[in-house]
Amino acid sequence: MKPLFLSLILCASTACAKPLKVFILAGQSNMEGHAKISSFDHIGMDPKTAPMLKEMRDKDGNPRVLDNVRVSYLTGGKVNGVGTGPLTAGFGSRKDPTQNGEKIGPEFTFGIYMEKLLNEPILIIKTAWGGKSINTNFRPPSAGPYVFNDKQIENYKKQNKDVKAELAARNEAAGVYYKYMVDHVKKTLADPGKVHPAYNAKDGYELAGFVWFQGWNDMVDSGTYPNRSQPGGYDKYSEVLAHFIRDVRKDLTAPKMPFVIGVMGAGGPTKDYGKNQQRYKSTHDGFRQAMAAPASMPEFKNNVIAVLTENSWDPELDAAAEKRNLINNKKKELQKGQLSKKEQAAELEKFTAKTLTERDEKLLTGITNADYHYKGSAKILGQIGKAFAEANHQLLKK
Repeated sequence: MKPLFLSLILCASTACAKPLKVFILAGQSNMEGHAKISSFDHIGMDPKTAPMLKEMRDKDGNPRVLDNVRVSYLTGGKVNGVGTGPLTAGFGSRKDPTQNGEKIGPEFTFGIYMEKLLNEPILIIKTAWGGKSINTNFRPPSAGPYVFNDKQIENYKKQNKDVKAELAARNEAAGVYYKYMVDHVKKTLADPGKVHPAYNAKDGYELAGFVWFQGWNDMVDSGTYPNRSQPGGYDKYSEVLAHFIRDVRKDLTAPKMPFVIGVMGAGGPTKDYGKNQQRYKSTHDGFRQAMAAPASMPEFKNNVIAVLTENSWDPELDAAAEKRNLINNKKKELQKGQLSKKEQAAELEKFTAKTLTERDEKLLTGITNADYHYKGSAKILGQIGKAFAEANHQLLKK
């Protein structure tokens, strides 16, 4: 046995070789990520998140490039493409899958904070496509074929559609993106050195975590979930997600791989919903509970965790956006009146000056997309990525 001090010296000189840590990030449009780089400045306006902005930028104020964290990203429409390289901004939603874009998703801060927590090389394998459900597109093998419920059958008959043909089409689409996801992970792991130069075949790799961030298409699907506004209305989502967790672990030969569920939280905590949002409260509550449910199942104790992304929502952005809506409504009102264009512009300028503060104007730069895409806010998605990393790391320690 080597003396402790000698072991420490050897460890320091060899960096204590370990398997390359591999993390899989998968889901739909919010995993793709629609936060433009232009929304970064907003992060620094909040003392709570200003430290995060410092982690996201280099000394020159540009998005950081992390050579120790590499990404292999499969996305795209009908033609799927792969983008690879050191982690930086631009691995969010992108028109050309092979080219860096101007957006981030959760992967950016996930990689930043996971590297801080582990202090070793990391490979992120990301697969994400917008507008995909788990009941169909990501349907896992053990969930079995998709089956229409009575309401769906009734609706198709009212539309004079061939129910058998419709069901066959649904099942033809079932699981296609699950297969894309698994195939990409396996293809990448067949030769990790092509993506991450720190990979050493002798030390191998470790599947250290899977982050699932999806849900919108299921949440709004009244066909698959006909009783979605009622208690238990989304139970099928919980069932299929549990199958998904089991299947990815089986298909990737990682039976205890830590699994993080990013619970849909666009709009923020439902207890804070305003008057116009109350009609969505029961469905949003029900769906969020269904998404989180597998983490409470005995078989997933200490290896599955649910992260409430609603906690990363920024109510100050909501307030600024509401003021912008007032200004847009005022503009429409003026256009319907008898004032000349010059007079309209003057009145709108007065109204804007009275309505928007200087801080509001800066806040609005933090909104680059719709609410269902977490406002395209790097502050919101940055906090979500950080929360995913911390949750995953928590599971690794158990």
